[in-house]
Amino acid sequence: MGDLYTNTAVERAPARSWWREVREAIAGTQQDYTEGTLGRAITLLAIPMVLEMSMESLFGIVDVFWVAKLGPDAVATVTIGESLLTMVFAVAIGMSFSTTAMVARRFGEKKPEAAAVVAVQAIAVGLAVSVVLGIAGVVWARDLLRWMGGSPEMVRGGTGYIAVLLGGAATVLLLFLINAVFRGAGDAAIAMRALWLANIVNMILDPCFIYGWGPFPELGLTGASVATTIGRGLGVCYQLRVLLGGRHRVAVRRHQIRLDPSVMWRLMRVSINGIFQFFVATASWLGLVRIIAVFGPVALAGYGIALRIIIFSILPSWGLSNAAATLVGQNLGAGKPDRAERSVWVTGFYNMLFLGAVAVVFIVFAGPLIRLFTTDPSVVSVGVDCLRWISYGYLFYAYGMVMVQAFNGAGDTFTPTVINLFCYWMWEIPLAYVLALWAGLGTQGVFVAIAIAESTTAVVGILAFRRGRWKRQQV
Repeated sequence: MGDLYTNTAVERAPARSWWREVREAIAGTQQDYTEGTLGRAITLLAIPMVLEMSMESLFGIVDVFWVAKLGPDAVATVTIGESLLTMVFAVAIGMSFSTTAMVARRFGEKKPEAAAVVAVQAIAVGLAVSVVLGIAGVVWARDLLRWMGGSPEMVRGGTGYIAVLLGGAATVLLLFLINAVFRGAGDAAIAMRALWLANIVNMILDPCFIYGWGPFPELGLTGASVATTIGRGLGVCYQLRVLLGGRHRVAVRRHQIRLDPSVMWRLMRVSINGIFQFFVATASWLGLVRIIAVFGPVALAGYGIALRIIIFSILPSWGLSNAAATLVGQNLGAGKPDRAERSVWVTGFYNMLFLGAVAVVFIVFAGPLIRLFTTDPSVVSVGVDCLRWISYGYLFYAYGMVMVQAFNGAGDTFTPTVINLFCYWMWEIPLAYVLALWAGLGTQGVFVAIAIAESTTAVVGILAFRRGRWKRQQV
C-alpha cells in the first residue's frame, strides 16, 4: 500500500497550477483519462462531478427550507415523499450504473460512435420505464402516503405534492441517465451544468409556487414538487440539446436515433442488477422511515431535516466516487486494469479526507445546522442526534462509496447488489428495529444502526474489491 501512494505521488509531481486545473475542470476538457497522471485525471473528473452531486442534493435542501415554514406536518410529508422518490432513484441510478460503464468502456476502446448508440438506448428505456412509474405514482399517491405512516392531516395536505413528485418521474430518470452518458464519456462538466440549470430554476420557483409570489398561484406544499419538476425538466432539455448538438465527446447523429436490440439487451442485463442493487439500499431507507414514523411527525421531521443535510455532504462524495467509476471503465476498455485499480485507491483516499472533515463539522455544529431549518426544540433534538450518530461512520463510508462505484464502473453490478442485500436488509433494518423498539432507544437506535450497517458495508466492499474479479467483467 505504501508503494501505491508513493507511485501516485510521483505521478502527480509535474508542476501545474491547481487552480488552472480547477478552471479547466469546470469549463470542460477533452482529456484522455487512460493516459497521463492520475492526480490530474481525478481532479478534472471529480470537481465537476462533486459540483453536480452538490446541485442534486440542493433540491431537497431548498424544498425543506421553504416547506419548513408550513409546519412539521409539511416537512414530514416531504420526508416521506423523498423516501418514495428513492424508488424512482433506484431505477434511475441502477440504470445509470450500466450506462456509465458501457459508455466509459466504449470510450476506452476509442469507439465514440458506439457510445452514442448506448446513449440512445438508455434514453429509450428510461422513457418507457418513467411512463409506468409516473402513472403509478399519480394513481396511488394518497395510498402511498398513508401506507408510509402519514397522519390523516398529512394525507389531506400532501397527496398533491406526492402525485406531482412521482408523476414527474421522467425528469428524474432522464436527468440521471443522460448525465450518466456524459460522465462515462468524461464530459463531467456538461452533467454539472445540467444540474446547475435545474437547481437555479427550482430555487427561483419554489417560493413562487408555494406562497403564490407575483403572478404564480399559491399551491402550498404541492408547489414545491411543481417547482422541482419544472427545474428538472429544463435540465433535461439542456442535456438533449447538447447530445444532439454534435460538438462534444458524445454526439448523437440523426441516423443513430433508432432502437438497437442487441445494445439495449446488454444495457438492460447489466441494469437489472444495478436497479436491484440500489433498490435494496433505498428500500432499506423506506424501512427506516417506517420505523421512525412510529414515533410521530416530530421524529420524521427531525430525521428529514438531518437527512437533507447528510445528503448534501454524501452526494458530493458520491460525485468523487463517480470519477473512480469513469476511470475504471475507460482504463479497463483500454486494457489497463492496474491503472484502473490504482485510481480507485487514490480516489478513496481523497474521499476519506473530504468526508472526515465533513464529519468533524457535523458533530461539532449539529445544533446550529439543524436550527437553520427549524426552531422547534423537539425536532431539533431528533435532528441533532441523527446528524451526529451517522457522522461517526463517515470515514468508513468514504471508502465504501468508492468501492461500490468501482464495481459499477467495471460493469460488475452483481457484487455490490449482494453486499447491499446482506448489509441493509439482513443487518441494518433488523438492527434498527431491535435497538429502536426492543431496546427502547427510540429514534437514536435507528441512527446507531445506520452508522453500524454503513460501516459494515464499507469493510465488506473493500475485501471484495481486493479479490480483483471485477477486472475480468465484460460489458
